[in-house]
Amino acid sequence: HRTDQLYFARCAWTFWTQRANTHPSTHGIGFAPFALILFAFNHSVTMKSTTWTISELANEFSITPRTLRFYEDHGIVTPTRQGRNRVYSSRDRARLKLALRGRRLGFQLSEIVYLLDMYAGPDDTVSQLKQYLQILQKHKIRLEQQRADLDLTLKEISMQQTHCRKLLKTKEKVE
Repeated sequence: HRTDQLYFARCAWTFWTQRANTHPSTHGIGFAPFALILFAFNHSVTMKSTTWTISELANEFSITPRTLRFYEDHGIVTPTRQGRNRVYSSRDRARLKLALRGRRLGFQLSEIVYLLDMYAGPDDTVSQLKQYLQILQKHKIRLEQQRADLDLTLKEISMQQTHCRKLLKTKEKVE
């Protein structure tokens, strides 16, 4: 379980530091301090051995069992089997939590898988951080393009609204 703790702490630090004080759900506290506390806690206290069923995880994260099977198909979670039942470890739960957070942040599934797998590999933090920065930059460019597209669309809608109001005024005067 020590490997699971270190894995979760490293992934949590990476994802949460990007969200610090930028999301309404943080209520101004930010996730970075929480990640530091979690990291220290995980290095000083051993997690109890816990497993979850597909229904328990689905309920906890408000997702469907089908969504969990989808993430299993893509290698994000790798449950063991007890007969026909899937049994999820703390590592699976941590990876699922981070994957769902990545989806909320707008990362593509391939990016999420890549980031999770990157932190399961060797401890070359410099190359990992450089790769993560590249992914963040690509994501930022994509989001900025979407923002520009939205701004343009909103401007066009405003122009159409203005035009319609003028036409409506003209038509109402005639009647």
